[in-house]
Amino acid sequence: QVLLVESGGGLVQAGGSLRLSCAASGRTFSIRTFSMHTMGWFRQAPGKEREFAAAIIWSGGTTNYADSVKGRFTISRDNAKNTVYLQMNSLKPEDTAVYYCAARSGSAATMVATGYAYWGQGTQVTVSS
Repeated sequence: QVLLVESGGGLVQAGGSLRLSCAASGRTFSIRTFSMHTMGWFRQAPGKEREFAAAIIWSGGTTNYADSVKGRFTISRDNAKNTVYLQMNSLKPEDTAVYYCAARSGSAATMVATGYAYWGQGTQVTVSS
């Protein structure tokens, strides 16, 4: 069983910040094996398709960001805690969405949702203008 649990969402004014966390657990995600997975964050706004936000490979040495969040969001991970983070600064109303954590084996920080095998339930982020 694989479990990804997101937290840290909420309501924030435009220009504010939020930090999302995603804790991984289950047989696939022992401390050793978590570090072998690429972790990603995706988001889905009402009426829109799920879109890529950021990804980080196992070592944290390579990250990938969507153009829409580059320079404002930072993805990081703590392999000792089986946790990945998304620091979101300078938030805009268009960042409003449900944010999902995802995991895939291997070291490619792919932007394609179908490349990720495991998904969390999502956490709502609402940015007011």
